[in-house]
Amino acid sequence: MSLKKLGLAFVAVALTVSTLTGCGQGAKDAGATKASGSIKIDGSSTVFPITEAVAEEFQKANPNVKVTVGVSGTGGGFKKFVAGDLDISNASRTIKDAEKTQATSNKVDYVEIPIAYDGISIVVNKANTWVDKLTVAELKKIWEPNSKVKTWKDIRPNWPAEPIKLYGPGTDSGTFEYFTEAIVGEAKKSRPDYNQSEDDNVLVTGVKGDKNSLGYFGFSYYEENAKELKLVPIETGNGKTVSPTMETIKDGSYKPLSRPLFIYVSKTSLQKPEVKSFVKYYVENAEELTKAVHYVPLKKEEYQAGLSKVN
Repeated sequence: MSLKKLGLAFVAVALTVSTLTGCGQGAKDAGATKASGSIKIDGSSTVFPITEAVAEEFQKANPNVKVTVGVSGTGGGFKKFVAGDLDISNASRTIKDAEKTQATSNKVDYVEIPIAYDGISIVVNKANTWVDKLTVAELKKIWEPNSKVKTWKDIRPNWPAEPIKLYGPGTDSGTFEYFTEAIVGEAKKSRPDYNQSEDDNVLVTGVKGDKNSLGYFGFSYYEENAKELKLVPIETGNGKTVSPTMETIKDGSYKPLSRPLFIYVSKTSLQKPEVKSFVKYYVENAEELTKAVHYVPLKKEEYQAGLSKVN
């Protein structure tokens, strides 16, 4: 399953995934629920590839259940979820207090289920020959509000005096919120003059098309386009650098940009047999399907804990 091929198709609010080709060969049998109906999911573009893979496999055994998956960003997904308009919300951060309050006000109770780990990846164009690493301080200098960085030379004197072209997630993105908190020091504080999108595929295309570009997005989108992008290691001190890999994300050594990913499930929706079957199938197969789309799975006991919540 190619994220590159899927990119343009997922700019719309929602996508029916029943016609897509499978990627989770060997996944546990979804088991026909003999139910019909629909399941509405929206939210994080980072979590989207995992949920899409699960939906794809689930629908093979349950053709009468229509699953739609939107990509409006974590914040956009939560807005719909706490209003009672979704069954499931994909999220690359935990739900905020203000969102919890809205959910309570609208009588939306929910279950939070961690499903994978991700490492936000810093990338430049493949033709970039000068960037070998960046420090957290340099990333802050680039992305902080009122940043004076206009050219590569503004970061390091020996780099070219070429204008830097920045690409990053939109303000409704959980990736944006996590990155700004980890790098800038305060969530949602960032320079505004960059190319932004809630769809990571748009960011990938932008970085690939401009020699002077720099961007950040989820690890899966880098992995899918690794031959056409250059990954930038982060210097952690004493000259040591670390890049996002399955190992460094899982053991937490890719600091400070490793993070968990979640789905939030409406308890009201869980009373519907098609939704409960889907969520159980999701958690039971998450370890395999997260790896299939280049994410880092949780430990088995963590998935068991998630399954216990559903049951």
